Amino acid sequence: MAPTPLLELRGITRRFKAGDTEVRALDEVSLAIWPGEFVAIMGQSGSGKSTLMNVIGCLDRADAGEYHILGRPVDGLPPDSLASLRRQTFGFVFQRYNLLPGASAAENVEMPALYAGLTATVRAERAKSLLTRLGMAERSGHRPNQLSGGQQQRVAIARALVNDPPVILADEPTGALDSKSSAEVMALLAQLHAEGRTIILITHDPQVAAHAQRIVRITDGRITEDGPPQPGAQTLPSDQHPADGTGMLPDVGEAVKVALRSLRTNLLRTALTLLGIVIGVASVVVMLAVGEGGKQSVLNQISAMGTNLLVIRPGAPGLRGSGDIVTLTPQDAEAIAALPDVTLVVPERGGRLTARVGAVDYLTTAQGVGPDLPALRDWPLVRGNFFTRRDVRSYAPVAVLGQTVARLLFPAGADPVGRFVLIKNVPFEIIGVMGEKGASNWGTDQDDVIFVPLTTAQVRLFGRTHVNAITVKVGDVSRVDGVQETIRQLLLARHRSEDFSIRNMASIVAAVTSAQSTLTLLLGSVAAISLIVGGIGVMNIMLVSVTERTREIGIRMATGARRRDILLQFNTEAAVVCTVGGVIGLTLGYLIGFGLRFGGVDILFTAPPAVLAFLSAVGTGLLFGYLPARKAARLDPVVALASE
Repeated sequence: MAPTPLLELRGITRRFKAGDTEVRALDEVSLAIWPGEFVAIMGQSGSGKSTLMNVIGCLDRADAGEYHILGRPVDGLPPDSLASLRRQTFGFVFQRYNLLPGASAAENVEMPALYAGLTATVRAERAKSLLTRLGMAERSGHRPNQLSGGQQQRVAIARALVNDPPVILADEPTGALDSKSSAEVMALLAQLHAEGRTIILITHDPQVAAHAQRIVRITDGRITEDGPPQPGAQTLPSDQHPADGTGMLPDVGEAVKVALRSLRTNLLRTALTLLGIVIGVASVVVMLAVGEGGKQSVLNQISAMGTNLLVIRPGAPGLRGSGDIVTLTPQDAEAIAALPDVTLVVPERGGRLTARVGAVDYLTTAQGVGPDLPALRDWPLVRGNFFTRRDVRSYAPVAVLGQTVARLLFPAGADPVGRFVLIKNVPFEIIGVMGEKGASNWGTDQDDVIFVPLTTAQVRLFGRTHVNAITVKVGDVSRVDGVQETIRQLLLARHRSEDFSIRNMASIVAAVTSAQSTLTLLLGSVAAISLIVGGIGVMNIMLVSVTERTREIGIRMATGARRRDILLQFNTEAAVVCTVGGVIGLTLGYLIGFGLRFGGVDILFTAPPAVLAFLSAVGTGLLFGYLPARKAARLDPVVALASE
């Protein structure tokens, strides 16, 4: 059986467009390279030698012809298969070194091994061994700008060797070096050839080409001279290659490390990119906390009154009732109290009147109520006692003050109990002071009130026997609706018409909750807009980053990175930006929230908004980072490498 060339090109043609003109960089080139050869491909600038190297190294595709590696056709392979072939077969040594500027020498050497699926430990050991062999052990932690040209080329050679490829492609490896460094590099290539590797050297310098055993000359895209094959010790590509990737989790871990390193190199731009995400996340957290706090405050106030309460007011449903509508009487309250499931009934009659203590006058709300009001509204006293049923029956001139009234009428902090207050020039003995209730959900001060027995208020203060509200407490909250209908039927029977309205506190709570939830959603939506704007900023910055780092993308592809690796890398960078921004935004949002709470704003932090904001930030990074990452992954390796 005839031996098979390691690399074989048959009638390879590569054309490029230069305006309206078509240039044939390669014109039906046929070439066979055998295992163990040291081949120099010579030609002047523009002769097509670099294009030939790109086709041989699977960085570029021919327009016509066939290319085989160990007898297997390369034409038609998908991009990721070509990346795998580059990673397993070729080690590239470039004229301009093509090292990543932000990575150390060791990290540059490890890069092909990363894409070959080797573990971090194995990668580090191989990089250390190669750098030691090439006399670069003490410089392994230095970045390229801290190394001389010769040292950078040694790092590039170590990178080319880290996956132990059988073929070394060296494109003008001495073009940017002085004579001493050039001699050292050529000695290294000769040593690698002696170890059994196939060396393909691209050069225009006859002195450099003289190190090769076989010289191939190319002129205007055609091979004009080809020496006889000189196969050496045969080192062939192995079919047992490292795993194709390290699995998603290690890949992501490495991508995060590279992303953080990349972001550190442009701190100002990274900070400005973070700003949009930070503001967006902080806005979501603060806005939703304000909305939830406002909703909870209203609900607490309503719940303090009791969700199992029914409030009956005079006037037909849909009309605004007032004390001038004479439709409810104390007798209605007595009839309602006799119904099943009704535990407490408090009729009320009130109005704005002036209270006087000594020389202090104060306009407040005087309210005649029944003795069960503290129990019905869960409103304890802090001093004295509330009036009794006996006080109601005897029309006793006694009063209980709210906290606001007590402070204003007795500013020195004296105990009001046992003192007298004039209400409409009628003296009332103060027998108690209510506990602090605070503002109602409608913004009124519930402590700005004086309670007196209903009968006393009707006779001595208002001169009317009707009431302007009846509040009913139901024993079982689940039966509120049924009791409401029973009361409605009772009053219809007593009044012969529906000249009253009944409000269910449970339904009010539901309505307020719905309204506050809508407001919270609105606030969250407004805040989410800023998060979206921040995401657009991330996409813009990532697109700029792809443009700036086109050469880096080409280097990664030349060393074996698949499209998935590039996509993962740039998408991870966007996600890292948004994750860091999300963490800072959460912290800032909570700090602002605590500051607002200290300033008296109702703030309620709950886990879902914070989690939602953070996940939205990460999702924004993935979403808006995808298009730039996709653009990067679809770059042509040879075009990317040629980028400045």
